Amino acid sequence: MSSSCPFCHLNIPLAQLERHANKHLEEDELARDMDLAQKIALAPPSPPHKDQAVEVTASFGDSSKISTKCNISRNCKPRLDKYSISFIVSSQTRGSFHKVEGGLMMLLSRCLDMESDNVKSVICGYVDHFQSTEIEDFGWGCGWRNIQMLSSHLLMERQEAKEVIFGGSGFVPDIPSLQRWLELAWERGFDGLGAKSFNYKIAGSRKWIGATECATLFRFFGLRARIIDFDGELVKSSESSADLGKKAKRKEKDVHGPMDKFLLHTVMHDKSRHASHVSGKTDSGNCLRKTNGPQVLVDWVWNYFNSGVSGQCSHQVSISEKMPLYFQHNGHSRTIVGIQVKKGTQGMPDVYNLLVLDPSQAPALERSLLEKKGWQQLIKRGLHTLKKTQYQLCFVDIGIAHGEEIERMKLLDSVLIKI
Repeated sequence: MSSSCPFCHLNIPLAQLERHANKHLEEDELARDMDLAQKIALAPPSPPHKDQAVEVTASFGDSSKISTKCNISRNCKPRLDKYSISFIVSSQTRGSFHKVEGGLMMLLSRCLDMESDNVKSVICGYVDHFQSTEIEDFGWGCGWRNIQMLSSHLLMERQEAKEVIFGGSGFVPDIPSLQRWLELAWERGFDGLGAKSFNYKIAGSRKWIGATECATLFRFFGLRARIIDFDGELVKSSESSADLGKKAKRKEKDVHGPMDKFLLHTVMHDKSRHASHVSGKTDSGNCLRKTNGPQVLVDWVWNYFNSGVSGQCSHQVSISEKMPLYFQHNGHSRTIVGIQVKKGTQGMPDVYNLLVLDPSQAPALERSLLEKKGWQQLIKRGLHTLKKTQYQLCFVDIGIAHGEEIERMKLLDSVLIKI
């Protein structure tokens, strides 16, 4: 015996009619939930409520699952968060950039190899140069462009990162998509104080971001993003190391940029070969100034890239497994892709140049590298250019975090080096 289905009017055996009709109900409910989730994802999110904490497991990629606790209201279904992740994954757009035939870093390596014999360079692997455009983000988008450059490296060089970032999409999203990912990270409790300062909203805006937002975004995917602060402010000699970090934070008016006021610090004095410069009285009486501070930063970058050297591209150029560095100072941010040293002769000191990709550069970079002229002015940044008193670096350590480590990473911290 059979009967007509009240939804699709097909004749169904009586023994299967109830199960068949329930499937229609489940499909209708799923469609309504997905429609609501899309509206939530597209609309600027409100600050999370403190009514209820729910354990949510979000899957990023094929093999990694991140379990996080997020605050949601009593009227919100936990699975809507999961659908909003799915919506971002399905709706995100690939970021556009000028693709260099053969790879930008390969062209740079060839130019560096033409330097004199007493010049040695260490560069990271693959990086795409994402540039700000006048139509889209010129004047405010440098932070997002640097995130895109770091992401291009992670996707090409680290398989474990490729599987988890941006939902395993395998490409670098555009700025609007990155903004939605950052909002979702805030909703899940990452960098709660920083999120509150933005009112949990950044999608569709032209708000500046800095190294802290870069770290927040990568940590949300389980990547071990680290922040290093270099601080050369004048300080009272009677103040403790902990007080130094707090004082620097209170001075900073903007929530974005270097020395973000919501960071938790671990204070560390540089122990490089230039550590002798990290002390000394000035004419200011009881104030301490770190002399030759920029050299401390440059030494750190040199040691960073050299600690990961995995092979020689040529006699003068080494390749490092280390990823590029997000390089932040007040007013702008760039991406450090390597470092170069010219050995001093006849008692002269070594001369260092950071190798930097600037999001604000004109599209002339590829042409200058191909023609092997003029590229030095676009990429090299010497010690004399580091005139700021405060800098931040952000990078990602290898491996994927899970469980309790994910929870700890929600609170942003940094290593503070006095320079």
